[in-house]
Amino acid sequence: MSHRRALALMVLVTLLWSTAGVVSRQLESARGFEVSFWRSAFTLLSLLLWWGLREGRAGLSPLLSRSPVLWASAACWAVMFTAFMLAISMTTVANVLVVMALGPLFTALLAWGLLRQALPARTLAAVLLAGAGVAWMFGGQGLALGWGPLVALLVPVAGALNWILLQRSATDRVPLPHAVALGALISALLTLPMALPFQASAADLGWLALLGATQLALPCVLVVSLSRVLSATEISLIALLELVFGVTWAWWLAGEAMSTRMLQGAMMVLSALILNELRRLPATMRA
Repeated sequence: MSHRRALALMVLVTLLWSTAGVVSRQLESARGFEVSFWRSAFTLLSLLLWWGLREGRAGLSPLLSRSPVLWASAACWAVMFTAFMLAISMTTVANVLVVMALGPLFTALLAWGLLRQALPARTLAAVLLAGAGVAWMFGGQGLALGWGPLVALLVPVAGALNWILLQRSATDRVPLPHAVALGALISALLTLPMALPFQASAADLGWLALLGATQLALPCVLVVSLSRVLSATEISLIALLELVFGVTWAWWLAGEAMSTRMLQGAMMVLSALILNELRRLPATMRA
């Protein structure tokens, strides 16, 4: 796969991830941890059906692997799937999103420290600019200290560790796409006690099944494959487009106002992504 195609697919991944907010607004009764439980459960079910129908027992057997790498990645996915819902139950969504913007910085530092990847000045500048853009978009009310932001911090930390793990193990024979299913299983088990008693209507379950299949299962498995082409820092940076797309969905389909701060912050994020990719342009084009 070419780098350009991988970039395009990563943008598609963030577009799919960003649908969570606007689809969640269609729910009638399901809230909080029940949403997280059903989303994770349907993610697991979607992947089991896909692998089972496509490859039979051979497609499901990697789930029984004892590989430490597989289970470490599964733990990262589980934290990412669960911590966000827990954090927004303790603080504002804006605070959570500002904390999540630290993801590219954590990833860049881990890639430099663990993978011995060079950290070019342009990449560092792009990471800082993107983080500032997200903070500008959602930080107008200030970041309230407390347990909520600390729990939210688990999301970028787990994400950074996962992107590094995926890249470091890209050439191994470990079936890392199956870590997504295992992570969904762990997340569903963790959130089940807090999700009871169930309140979701039949329509809610339909929307949540859609989220599980298209907002988590498909893009998360796809990003595992893209980690063989894109660097961990690139994945983390481009993932910030999820916030930009999410705001756009809310403005376009849910009628939410898009403030000047949001537009300015979105432009900062996009500028950061372009800045990071300029190093790949031929010298003649840059001239």
